[in-house]
Amino acid sequence: MYPSTLTLLARANPFSAPMFTLQRADEPQSHTPAQKRRLAAAAVAEGDSCEFGSQKYLLLCGFGGILSCGTTHTAVVPLDLVKCRMQVDPAKYKSIFNGFSVTIREDGMRGLAKGWAPTFIGYSMQGLCKFGFYEVFKILYGDLLGEENTYLWRTSLYLAASASAEFFADIALAPMEACKVRIQTQPGYANTLRECAPKMYGEEGLWAFYKGVVPLWMRQIPYTMMKFACFERTVELLYKHVVPKPRSECSKSEQLVVTFVAGYIAGVFCAIVSHPADSVVSVLNKEKGSTATQVLKKLGPRGVWKGLVARIIMIGTLTALQWFIYDSVKVYFRLPRPPPPEMPESLKKKLGLTE
Repeated sequence: MYPSTLTLLARANPFSAPMFTLQRADEPQSHTPAQKRRLAAAAVAEGDSCEFGSQKYLLLCGFGGILSCGTTHTAVVPLDLVKCRMQVDPAKYKSIFNGFSVTIREDGMRGLAKGWAPTFIGYSMQGLCKFGFYEVFKILYGDLLGEENTYLWRTSLYLAASASAEFFADIALAPMEACKVRIQTQPGYANTLRECAPKMYGEEGLWAFYKGVVPLWMRQIPYTMMKFACFERTVELLYKHVVPKPRSECSKSEQLVVTFVAGYIAGVFCAIVSHPADSVVSVLNKEKGSTATQVLKKLGPRGVWKGLVARIIMIGTLTALQWFIYDSVKVYFRLPRPPPPEMPESLKKKLGLTE
């Protein structure tokens, strides 16, 4: 019999992280692959086009990531341009509205679209790796943990899987991000990707495209960890405490509304935790020969938070739309969309939650 205090803690803990190890001496565990259950689901359900975790499933998840990240980031290029200019030249671009008016006055309406090509290419590649690898690592780590620990440590699982995925996603994003920032923040340097990339390579070599990858990791990995973990847990809480009926009884449209709301909530937190590193990336890619440490000292404690309001609006909307598009792709292709995780029956028995 387990201590009642620990049982109550396990029930009340919002992150469901185990504070003790569960063992069953009288029921030997079998580790055959057929008996492993993943966090979300395992077999082909009726109405699904493929099995959860299959090659087709992972490829289509990657395609969903391309659509969700590439299209949404391209759609908010004008806001991103103003945000970047506020970060690198706050004396000239004093606020969001002032930034828009100055940009339109100097470059016209077309000036607001500067950097759209590297944005679309870069974030499409990032979306492919971010969402595709997230599904891969979530399945991999879930199998390593086993059914019960996967449930108990699910928040840690979301954090680890998203961090692992983003590590590779940023390597794919870095070259186009460097071009985008250079086009947007250095007027007269280059107007198109075809002008910018060869010019950067000629001046600084291949390093020009990857010198921002470390601060990019600093910005994107915490952002993505928050994006996925906060989204997963928010969806779980919404269905448990807000939505008046079980997920299985909700229509596809109602489920997508929940996805959008959870995505926006996650996006606000994402913007806050990743903004200081975003400011460093913007300045670093503008200035030649600078290091992340030098830029951080130059900006100071207050400077790294410039443009936060614009980033919250942009990232909140972006994250909500990305999850909505990603989930819509799953609906369209009839991919498995497992419900929020529930405590396994074996764990309920060990915790004395069932008779």
